[in-house]
Parts: sequence; structure tokens; C-alpha cells
Amino acid sequence: MAGKLNIVGVGPGHHDHMTFGAKEAIAKSDTIVGYETYVNLVHDLIKGKTVYRYAMTQEVERAHQCIELAKSGKIVSLVSSGDPGIYGMAGLIYETLAETGWDPKDGLQVEIVPGVSALNSCASIVGSPLMTDFAVVSMSDLLVPWRVIEKRVKAAAKGDFVIVVYNPASKKRVHQLQDTRKILLDYRKPTTPVAIIKGAFRESETVVMTDLQNLTNHSDELGMTSTIIVGNSSTYTYKDLMINPRGYKSKYNLEEQTNLDLKV
Repeated sequence: MAGKLNIVGVGPGHHDHMTFGAKEAIAKSDTIVGYETYVNLVHDLIKGKTVYRYAMTQEVERAHQCIELAKSGKIVSLVSSGDPGIYGMAGLIYETLAETGWDPKDGLQVEIVPGVSALNSCASIVGSPLMTDFAVVSMSDLLVPWRVIEKRVKAAAKGDFVIVVYNPASKKRVHQLQDTRKILLDYRKPTTPVAIIKGAFRESETVVMTDLQNLTNHSDELGMTSTIIVGNSSTYTYKDLMINPRGYKSKYNLEEQTNLDLKV
């Protein structure tokens, strides 16, 4: 029997925001593998299945076991929160397979099942902050040198992108976000809107609306389950919502159009 490896994104955590495809892939799998926190997000969907739980720092071991289990004929779902192709396990799986000369056409069957990433879920909570071009940057320098991350932050700031910050801080990583804030203040006003969303769509969810000047004053809300959205020069707030204009006002007279619609 041919095995299969599904790399499944389960979204932010709440089942309402998990895709039908993700639920179906998990249901059809006999084996579940994942970081313990992510496996717990789908605990009610994996009863009766063989489950392998891992610690956060065992990504390579996780990848090798998934591949070996699938090669042995198992239908495996490697689960992760958000989308597995955005700072997730998809890259490591493909890197590992590529090193063995794997052929996607006639080798082990691998399917990525996309999920709702933090940038989508968090944006939906705080309004419409991603209506124009945006950049996504992770503050974690465990795998990427800090000098490279700094270079990317500076480029995004200079380009006036809305910036989504993943992994903003941890107990050991403090200076990264502080340095990022200093870079951004070279290009943006201190009053630039900022949203800090922690544990989006989970019972522990918290949302803080602040600005660039006061970003680092909210250390209690910063951690591995937090996502930060920093507005650009056009972003503004309205009743605790972040709005990033798409540009319709410059093309259409929205007030005039509304009046025409009411007359019709």
C-alpha cells in the first residue's frame, strides 16, 4: 500500500477557521505528527489515530519521521498552526526529500493543505490593515542572521509597506523588536498605528491597539503566539480598527457614489 504525507495547516486554532480540506486530510490519516501545542489544537479530530508529539526544537526529527512513516505505507498528517508554507514545516520537508533525489512525479506522494495564516486571522480581527502591499518579517534569528533580518526590515520600511511581524519576542529575544522599532521610526511617524494580537481566535486572545512610539511598552502582550501589524503612511485608526485605504477615494467619489445609489 502506497503511503502519503499531508502537510496540514490547521489555521489559528479555532475549528471554524480550519479549511474543509484540512479536516478531510486529518480524517483520512491514520498517523498524526506535530509539535505538541499544534496537535492539541486538533485533539478532538484525532481520536483512535497513532499520534507522535514533539517539542518545538525537534523539527528535523519530525520531518524525518514523517517521511519514513509515509514511505512505510502510512497516511500521515504533519499538522501545524497557520499555514505550513509560511514559517512552517513545508520547506524542511521538501528540502529533506530533495536531498534524497525524490521525484514528485513517481516518488512519495506529498500534499500541502494550506491553512489560514496569522497574517490573515489577525488582520480580520483588527479591521482592514492589509489592503495594500505588505511585507512579512519574522524576528526569530535562530535560523536567519539578525543582520539579514535588519536589512529586510529596513527595505520594507523604506518601501512604505505595511509590515506584519511574526515571532516578535521571547524570553531570550528582546533587542530584536526594539531594534526594529528604531529602524521603523527613521521612516515612519511615531503615531503610526500598530496592532498587537496575541492568541488570535483562541480562548486567550488579546488585542492591543497602540502606535509605533509605544510599541515596546506592551511587553506582556509580546511572545511566540503574538503577531504585530505596523501600518504604513496611509494607515489610520477608526474606533479601535486599523484601516489601510485601497485607493478607491482617489478613483471614485465615494460620498457622491453613495448618494447616487440611494437615489436609484
